[in-house]
Amino acid sequence: MGASHCIVTDLVEHRLGVAKELGADFVLKVKADANEKETSEAIVKLLGEPPQITVDCTGVQSSLRLAMEVTANGGVIVVVGMGSSEVNVPLTGLAAREVDIRGVFRYCNDYPLALAMVASGKVNVKRLITHHFNIEQTVEAFETAKSGVGNPIKVMIHCDKK
Repeated sequence: MGASHCIVTDLVEHRLGVAKELGADFVLKVKADANEKETSEAIVKLLGEPPQITVDCTGVQSSLRLAMEVTANGGVIVVVGMGSSEVNVPLTGLAAREVDIRGVFRYCNDYPLALAMVASGKVNVKRLITHHFNIEQTVEAFETAKSGVGNPIKVMIHCDKK
């Protein structure tokens, strides 16, 4: 079970390096204004075929449109990231190609499974947490996450006193 090949796309080179370290088979740096068709072709070239499952963690319109362009006929797009409440996407083409869109929003039954996977050691999230702050540094933590200074991936705020 699981993905036979995993490709990660990102705007930030540092994040792609971490993705590769954590097991991504392929990484592809994209530009914010990238052409969907060209990026889709680059992804298919790396994978050897269009992906059957595409997971979008950004919620950004351009990323969702890319997912819709690249996902194989009969495939599935999983929308994890929440961006704008409305996006302009080509639904007619998806319907004709029988591509499903599934929303996942981290509630209900997701937390127990995720915590069990981390506790068992099957998933190691430590490498994703690049910055640590105590509760008194909350503003600085949010500024770090927002600005990207220091190449943050995930920022953790510790509520306990050390």
